[in-house]
Amino acid sequence: MSNQNKRKIILEKRLQTPKWIGLLVTVVSVFAALIFSSVFLQMTGQNPFEVYRVMFKSAFGSSYGFSETLVKAIPLMMASFGIAMAFKMVIWNIGAEGQLLLGALAASVIALSFPNLPSIPLIVLMMIAAMIAGGLWALIPGLAKSYWNVNEVITSLMLNYVAINIIDYFVYGPLKNPYGSNFPETETFVRNAWLPTFASTRVHLGIIFALLTAIILYFVLNKTRWGYEVKVIGESRNVARYSGMDIKKNIILVMMVSGALAGLGGMTEVSGVVHKLDPHLSIGLGYSAIIVAWLSKLNPFVIVVVSILFGGLINGGFSIQMHGIPAATATMLQGAILFFVLGGDIFARYKIRIIK
Repeated sequence: MSNQNKRKIILEKRLQTPKWIGLLVTVVSVFAALIFSSVFLQMTGQNPFEVYRVMFKSAFGSSYGFSETLVKAIPLMMASFGIAMAFKMVIWNIGAEGQLLLGALAASVIALSFPNLPSIPLIVLMMIAAMIAGGLWALIPGLAKSYWNVNEVITSLMLNYVAINIIDYFVYGPLKNPYGSNFPETETFVRNAWLPTFASTRVHLGIIFALLTAIILYFVLNKTRWGYEVKVIGESRNVARYSGMDIKKNIILVMMVSGALAGLGGMTEVSGVVHKLDPHLSIGLGYSAIIVAWLSKLNPFVIVVVSILFGGLINGGFSIQMHGIPAATATMLQGAILFFVLGGDIFARYKIRIIK
């Protein structure tokens, strides 16, 4: 074959990715993850179609199942909003898990310390405390990144384990329920510290907080000067620097806002669902939020939808245990989705060309 007839395949970076391509790649990646997981389930002796059917039916097949899915989705939304805020500026906050736990701890301290306060001021105080705690916890990797260029992935991730141990200290020590028969948990909050629920479901006022947060976050990122600065810094630090933007200040501010939103997610969980603090409060919600934010392309409104889908995945994971299937199947599926979405993102950012 002559040299003129030889061809090779190259990846060429797209100048602009059409929205339909991004959506198509995401959908195909999710289906690829389902197929991959099906093969794995088949190898372990499970019928993948039956597993998926049970998970879907338990999560969305009844009004009770859907309400429980919404309950799981609320803290996931809040943590995902925080992660999306940081990721928008290409600051990789992997510490939403710890920030959520510290927010839950701060809200619990307020609820247990001021049981005689009326409901509205008590809940407002719990929200403020949770946001401050989550924001300050995220401030640590934010300061390290902005002043010493310390990798925020490592610092925020390691702080998750510190937060877990802090929670353990309080539920086994100062906040331990003296009448709890040695169970590591606090006393149940007074009714004034409970978020109101809708009708006879466990869906609580946190769903309204989440929807309002989505609207506010979209407005801030797309209609304000600070949101513009966040985008510019995320796209090019050099351009932002030459434009006179304060990169250090913005890194710190974005990390604090990111942590505050995750901390608010912890408050909604202890106040709206658990009504006490225990060391098993989070079931990896902070890590699942990373997948949700990435799948949603950092769009607050899409985060709401994807969080509900992942809430169904978590809810379905609990239900399949009754059929003798490990709940870790849902976690495996989450990991597979993240793996394929990250891999598929190459085809959204690059196009395949065949050249002579």
